[in-house]
Amino acid sequence: MSKEQQKLKIIARIQTDFPAKFGIPRQSGMVEELKGKIVFDPEYRNPEAVRGLEGFSHIWLIWEFSEAKRDEWSPTVRPPRLGGNVRKGVFATRSPFRPNPIGLSAVKLCKVEIDAIMGPVLHVSGADLMDGTPIYDIKPYIPFADSYPDASSGFINEVDRNNLKIIFPDELLRLIPAEMQQTLFQLLELDPRPSYQNDAERIYGLSFAGFDVRFKVENELLTVCGVVKI
Repeated sequence: MSKEQQKLKIIARIQTDFPAKFGIPRQSGMVEELKGKIVFDPEYRNPEAVRGLEGFSHIWLIWEFSEAKRDEWSPTVRPPRLGGNVRKGVFATRSPFRPNPIGLSAVKLCKVEIDAIMGPVLHVSGADLMDGTPIYDIKPYIPFADSYPDASSGFINEVDRNNLKIIFPDELLRLIPAEMQQTLFQLLELDPRPSYQNDAERIYGLSFAGFDVRFKVENELLTVCGVVKI
């Protein structure tokens, strides 16, 4: 087989509370309470493959933007966080629309479970992945090599990242399991909308943990107006 014919192998898939892309944090670690489970494909369920991994607090996930595949690519993209009106080079952004639709996330490794049927199962938190996302590789996060505290963030520093204030009526909040409420609040505070959408009358829907949460945003205030169990 030639190098041109070689393809990346999917080794695992992650299970999360996000059945759709909308509302997923834009970066990993922004909502630490978000839980996920990484289940290996049958070929890679050998416990020996994760021997020693339990000693690391965080891991890197190399994964596929499975919902963003395109036959063609563009050298520039319009990052939503810049309002959708400014073009930046695709390699200067983390846009999913890339020549190779590959994502990279650092997540907290909470537990390495060895299941009798599923083999190794990695319990993680802080993931920014949709349910079922294919994973190509897993590597340990090494602080002295992977962390650069003095690194600059380019045009990202220009983005206003103020959290929204949330109004969540008690009668609607009671529909959400208590253990999920804080996580949901943090997701909403991050403002799930694309920055270029600023219609105060528009009702948005966030699918999370088996619920469709409907909300409006006016200025810096997000008001939940409906919760429906999916």
